[in-house]
Amino acid sequence: MKHRGRHRRRRRGRALRAALTGAALALTAAATMISASQADTVAGDPGALKPLTAPAETDELRLTEQRVPQRWLDRLATAMGGPVGVGTVLDTADRTLRDAADCPAGEREALPVAPAATRAYCWDAGDTRGWRPGAVTTSGDADDAGRRVILSAWSRDDGTAGGGLARVAFVDADDPARPEYTSALLAVPVDGGHDYRGLASPVTGMVWYRDKLLVTTGPGDRNALYVYDMDRIQRTTTDAAAVGRVPGGWAAHGHRYVLPAVASYRLPDTPGAARPGAISLDRGTQPAGLVAAERVTADSGRPTRLWRYAFSADPARAGLPAADSAGHVDAREAYETEASEVGGVLAHRPAGAARPDWYLARAAGRNDGRGTLWRQNAEGARATECGADRSHRCWSSPAGSLAYWAGTGEVWSQTGRVLFAVPLAAVDEALA
Repeated sequence: MKHRGRHRRRRRGRALRAALTGAALALTAAATMISASQADTVAGDPGALKPLTAPAETDELRLTEQRVPQRWLDRLATAMGGPVGVGTVLDTADRTLRDAADCPAGEREALPVAPAATRAYCWDAGDTRGWRPGAVTTSGDADDAGRRVILSAWSRDDGTAGGGLARVAFVDADDPARPEYTSALLAVPVDGGHDYRGLASPVTGMVWYRDKLLVTTGPGDRNALYVYDMDRIQRTTTDAAAVGRVPGGWAAHGHRYVLPAVASYRLPDTPGAARPGAISLDRGTQPAGLVAAERVTADSGRPTRLWRYAFSADPARAGLPAADSAGHVDAREAYETEASEVGGVLAHRPAGAARPDWYLARAAGRNDGRGTLWRQNAEGARATECGADRSHRCWSSPAGSLAYWAGTGEVWSQTGRVLFAVPLAAVDEALA
């Protein structure tokens, strides 16, 4: 990927600080206009986290690795003219995100009330029509992306058996006043690398770590997690609506780029297998960890599991979860929480703390889309509050995935068609 000089980063930094100040004032004012009557009753306190240590409990969190053969990937790359990197994708960005001030009122109302977003953007309506928003991650999770990048997942269902598509929007965020983007379709190599199919699943969680992009899938796929190599993005040769090899070239449902999976991770064949829904990166451990939360409905009558996998320390497996000789990936720590409808998860270790705090973005329920944001640990839980009645229904509507950008101190998320950032310090202040 191409890197830009420090003088440009300093200019960007000054522009960013100015944009943050203006956006914070505008969004805070907008948030205060939301009527306190919109706040519903206080959401139930999930209490303290309960550790899971019994083998019968942790075995249900195990994943089994399946690598796509190297010869398949090489064959596909050769046939498609060789891979490109993230920089090439960003240089061809042809869409622009709109600042929150230019977004429809209904979309702005979905933003958090407290703490208020300091940056927010909405998507091109024509480009996203028919697509459902999903998870978010940033180049802050990658070791050295060179450019400030936000990734946003989207999915659609074409109504056919096994149908559906997923894509990732690459947002060039170097200029916060005018973020531009383009998208790449997520795919899975088939037929020995002679072809590929679309990833027929919504992306519920996403993490960009080192040169790998890890995405979670919905219940229709036995593979709970797919991995993509960010140095193996392929160009398509036609804008046909088909996916894969077509007469005269390669197509990806009209997209100029396609990402073929390099590995997948299968759930255990047990009734209680835990499917990771929301995921995020935890840099507070050595090696870094992949934290996960399953999505459990409020009427299920059972707790939600939270857990962490370790990333491999082997340079040959950079960006992949640590696996044993049989390809098994086991949880290094796990908990139960009484929180339900978890749409986003973060684990962040305060300075000097022995264990991390877990931040959970929760949907409020079927009749009220405004969510709640909880911080939970072994001692208990606390939620942000807003309004005269100190309601906990203060988070985005609906509650989406969370991604912490350590370099800027921001938590990024997506609610509906609005992408936004909130400083983690502001979240902790609201929880104090």
